[in-house]
Amino acid sequence: LCGAEGGGGGGQGLSEAGDHRSSRRRQMKVEYDKDEVVSPVKTEQWEPLDWRKQLGLIHEMRSGRDAPVDNMGAEKCYDTEAPAHVKRFQVLVSLMLSSQTKDQVTAAAMQKLRAHGCTVENILNTDDETLGKLIYPVGFWRNKVKYLKLTSAMLRNEFGGDIPNSVEGLVHLPGVGPKMAHLAMSIAWDQVSGIGVDTHVHRISNRLGWLRKPTKSPEETRKALEEWLPRELWRETNWLLVGFGQQVCLPVNPLCSVCLNQHSCPSAHKNSPTKRPKAGLPRSPSPVSTWKIKTEPGNKSAVKDEMTNEGGAVPTPVSPTKQRRRRKTKVNG
Repeated sequence: LCGAEGGGGGGQGLSEAGDHRSSRRRQMKVEYDKDEVVSPVKTEQWEPLDWRKQLGLIHEMRSGRDAPVDNMGAEKCYDTEAPAHVKRFQVLVSLMLSSQTKDQVTAAAMQKLRAHGCTVENILNTDDETLGKLIYPVGFWRNKVKYLKLTSAMLRNEFGGDIPNSVEGLVHLPGVGPKMAHLAMSIAWDQVSGIGVDTHVHRISNRLGWLRKPTKSPEETRKALEEWLPRELWRETNWLLVGFGQQVCLPVNPLCSVCLNQHSCPSAHKNSPTKRPKAGLPRSPSPVSTWKIKTEPGNKSAVKDEMTNEGGAVPTPVSPTKQRRRRKTKVNG
């Protein structure tokens, strides 16, 4: 009995000890929550691997500034002698016309519009048929005639003939999207509001792996790029990648064999032509070489890609098949 009582007493003691330890644990938790200062967990901002090196090499490949966007982009399509508000309007018009249209075609349309009189009042006073003939053959020219008329009316009635000085105001204009708005802010108002992302920037950013995960639209790409790309680089991103996309990183059959980033780009050679480059094109240009990328209008695609290396003559590449034939000829001879 005593043993039982002792056992019972022992059991009671264990219970009390357990309760005491449980109480201590609870107190420690409460004291920790109240008194301890918990530093927030620091998460490093994501950025793509080797992006600075890749960007530097793209700068080198674009050093000639001779892509269509350099000579015929929105920055080159307005009348430099016009009043400031007319210049801004012409910048916006050239951006509206450039959608789904090559820079060469946009520049030609802007030249005709400026000769006709590219001002808000002149656009409103021009009938749709005449306006269509002036901007033809830009992509979706019939829709753009309507957008130009509607936008011009809004600018006259709501903004005193000038264009809005905010992204929010610009995207409310008919036919104006986020890409056009950010570029208009940069070119017309000299303000960096965001990255102008078109199909070239969208395509190249995904190919280089500059996005945390693949994106399906230019607007998704813009938001993803702005999360990590330093703001001081936002202004140059559009012209830099657009020209690179026009000359090297083409939509179809990109010229990976002559791209300085071919060894670090995760998409290199996946969509490249199976045939070798034309005679005279360097297979792997040296990063220290000076090169130019020439574009010549006039052919069916309006862009002819030709790479030249100023460091000296480049031997004509010989295919493995020809090499084997030459060796076989020598042996038989």
